[in-house]
Amino acid sequence: MNKKEFIEAKDLKVYQLARQLSKIAWNIYESLSWQDKKIMGDQFIESTDSVGANIIEGYGRYHYLDKIRFYYIARASLNESAIHWLELLLDRNKINHEQYKEMIDVAKDLQVKLNNFIGSTFNQYKKSKNNEIK
Repeated sequence: MNKKEFIEAKDLKVYQLARQLSKIAWNIYESLSWQDKKIMGDQFIESTDSVGANIIEGYGRYHYLDKIRFYYIARASLNESAIHWLELLLDRNKINHEQYKEMIDVAKDLQVKLNNFIGSTFNQYKKSKNNEIK
């Protein structure tokens, strides 16, 4: 029987993309005025950083369904950050189109990877349940 190799969380592509997104968001956040940070910037950076934090927290959980619950939260935070706050920043002329595009491109790639990661984890869960029945 082949032994599965453990993958460190920091080596997961989905987590690396979340960190890249946080780096882009931080550059945007730093450029905001104090008032803009308080009105929308703080929530923008918190929701962005929450993506990676929830991926890591879920990855550290033992049970598949517990993992998936955190990955769902990560996906919701990604939507809050990239769909709501990022678009508000653009609509209110707090960022330019290049900043928006840089972040949205990473967010779209991350969304696909995160959805695939959730699906893969769920498939592992189904496989484990089938093995229990045998």
